[in-house]
Amino acid sequence: MFTSVRRAVRLAMAIAGLFILGAWHSAQAQSLPSAAELQRLAPAASLATLALALTAYHCASQGGGDKLLTVIDYSRASRDKRLWVFDLRARQLLFEEWVTHGKNSGADLPNAFSNAPNSYQSSVGLYQTGQAYNGKHGRSLRLQGLEPGFNDNSMARAIVMHAAAYADPSVVPSLGRLGRSQGCPAVRPAIAEQLIHTLQRGSYVFAYYPQQAWLKHSRYLDAQRCVASPSIAGK
Repeated sequence: MFTSVRRAVRLAMAIAGLFILGAWHSAQAQSLPSAAELQRLAPAASLATLALALTAYHCASQGGGDKLLTVIDYSRASRDKRLWVFDLRARQLLFEEWVTHGKNSGADLPNAFSNAPNSYQSSVGLYQTGQAYNGKHGRSLRLQGLEPGFNDNSMARAIVMHAAAYADPSVVPSLGRLGRSQGCPAVRPAIAEQLIHTLQRGSYVFAYYPQQAWLKHSRYLDAQRCVASPSIAGK
């Protein structure tokens, strides 16, 4: 009899724990701004892209994290501003910038993406920002791809955020587009250090393109496959 009572108590406690955990996650999700709120801050950004970015952020962070979300929309031309950094807690737009894509991803409008070494293409999916360091491009920020098969080779490929003169829109009149990187999301030198300093605390970067395989298989875009992101070594 006592054994049955103890089992019943443990079961009740487990159910209560699951209820509390579910309520906590729900509260965390409700504390995030909606995609519509983000679009009011960044009217040029796609509502659908912002909604996917928020879904991925919530899945990866499970309500934690630094509440900073960078969205890169590679479905837009390089001549356009297509990088936005949101402070989700403060509901503020911190940056709206130009950003490059890989030289083998396309000309002004990218259309090819890869996770393969030496592909010189950009990769889609969710990243977590890693360590900042001083390299050949000056202050740079490592990006750890969280999506197996889509961007998880980013560290081996040295995919980092860094400054580049070819990322400045002043090159557009002569090239018809921004310059292109070897796959890195490079930004204009005038903003690079400030941007990297802001993001290096451990935030998320969501790189979007309507690549069907990724949209179908990403663990961060489907609640049933949602898996919290791993911690970055050294963070």
